[in-house]
Amino acid sequence: MNTQSTNDLIRIAAAGGGFKIDGAARATNDLIRIAAASAGKGKVVFTNMAASSTNDLIRIAAVGKGSVFFED
Repeated sequence: MNTQSTNDLIRIAAAGGGFKIDGAARATNDLIRIAAASAGKGKVVFTNMAASSTNDLIRIAAVGKGSVFFED
């Protein structure tokens, strides 16, 4: 899924699709948009997030409403 564009991932998440992507390879605002599209739908896992700030993780998680998971 890492080769998909952010807009494609948003469309997939909005349709209820779940996936795992490398979160370190995308801007925080892109992760927020993907998380918002997945809210209450499919499970989205963002990997390689250990270097992200706590505030960024909170912003992403808040819009995901339980659909977002983080991995190191």
